[in-house]
Amino acid sequence: MKLIVILFGQLLTIMDIFIINVSIPTIQHDLRAPNGEMQLMIASYLIGFASFLITGGRLGDLFGRKKIFITGLIFFMLSSVACGISSGAMLLAAARFVQGISAALMSPQVLSMIQILFPGHEERAKAMGWYGITIGIGTVSGQYLGGLLSSSTIIDEAWRLIFLVNVPVGLLAVFFSVKILTESASGVKDRLDLFGVTILTAGLFCFTYSLTLSEHHGFQMKSLMLLLASVAILIFFVKNQKERMRKNRPYLMDLRLFRIRNFNLGIVSVSFFFIMLDSYFYILSLFLQNGLKIGPLEAGEVIVFQGLGFILASLCSAKLILRFGRRFLVAGLSLITVILLLQIVLFDSETPFFILCLLLFFHGAGVGSIIPSLAGITLSGMPETLAGNASGVYNTFQQAAAIVGIVVIGSLFYDVLGPEASVKDYHDAFSTALGVNILCIAIVTGCLFLVPDKVFHLKKTTKVI
Repeated sequence: MKLIVILFGQLLTIMDIFIINVSIPTIQHDLRAPNGEMQLMIASYLIGFASFLITGGRLGDLFGRKKIFITGLIFFMLSSVACGISSGAMLLAAARFVQGISAALMSPQVLSMIQILFPGHEERAKAMGWYGITIGIGTVSGQYLGGLLSSSTIIDEAWRLIFLVNVPVGLLAVFFSVKILTESASGVKDRLDLFGVTILTAGLFCFTYSLTLSEHHGFQMKSLMLLLASVAILIFFVKNQKERMRKNRPYLMDLRLFRIRNFNLGIVSVSFFFIMLDSYFYILSLFLQNGLKIGPLEAGEVIVFQGLGFILASLCSAKLILRFGRRFLVAGLSLITVILLLQIVLFDSETPFFILCLLLFFHGAGVGSIIPSLAGITLSGMPETLAGNASGVYNTFQQAAAIVGIVVIGSLFYDVLGPEASVKDYHDAFSTALGVNILCIAIVTGCLFLVPDKVFHLKKTTKVI
């Protein structure tokens, strides 16, 4: 029951990344918003989310994971109400930014509480399987509910329901969290490093904002300067944290995390995996609707099959990872590679609908076999004192990688596409982007072969030197 309660927070976080996509044209029309304001509104959630994940994890370590989880839920509901009653695009963007910060308070607590509630390798693998299922349900239900609610006739501006639906779900989650969850913290009595929070947030904000600007306008001087500033700020942050740890002063990020080999390999793996995955979702939508001229409703139905494959694979992944270990993950990555190659060969304007659905179903199955296990490998054996910090760092790399993938591989897609694109141009651009995705999968596979065998059968926590 505790697992179900904490996964509610992850469900809300994932749903709100995807629920807005289908409703963008309606929101823009009703709020009479220019393209620039809409782009900021779309990006603001991810910027707030990515910028505060490490801080959210550290807050859970210091002040209690249950307490911070419930605080995040409450602010998520309040910001959802603010989104639902916004009278303009800029107000909506501001509310979405707060919503992203609220999600950043919840999300690290989910992974860290799973590590603490399920210390054994077998039970933790099962819990991570349900974590993967939650991501799949959030992805599918977000896209489905986005279309369903925004086309509703219950109220005039029905898109507001996509935000207001979070309130009843959030109230249930808060109620059961208070009643069922037990408090846990690192046991280290320390103050929050507010200076570190300020530096890190500024660095991550500049990084994510520069990339979201580049997604829509290319690497102009403004985005390039922000990117360089973010690198300088983050380097200063790492030096500052080293100094604070050396002097025994309060710090935000425990750099001892990077002495754990499977954590480092897991961070590299999850980064390249999400560079591949989020860029794939981005270009797939463009290719289906603009290239193959499939309508939004039919494209949504195709993507639902992908989500079904994800959910079913996540259900099976817990048992299979326990039985086959590394071989199961390599098989999952191989399946994704084969499906991407088949998409390059088979996807065109003459492709039967059932072939589209079948290939995307198996693509989702491959992804669903990998995502829960990547988190498990990265955080396996993590000492309780580092659980929140590790979860925050893991989620931050995941979100930053997603934005990098959309920007870099999305830009490559548009470069190959050209200004006056034909169906063949779309296919060439899609194939080129998938080629880069396959390269990313190869890097993830290489990292998995470097993970120590004991990680796949770990039962005790890892010692930190």
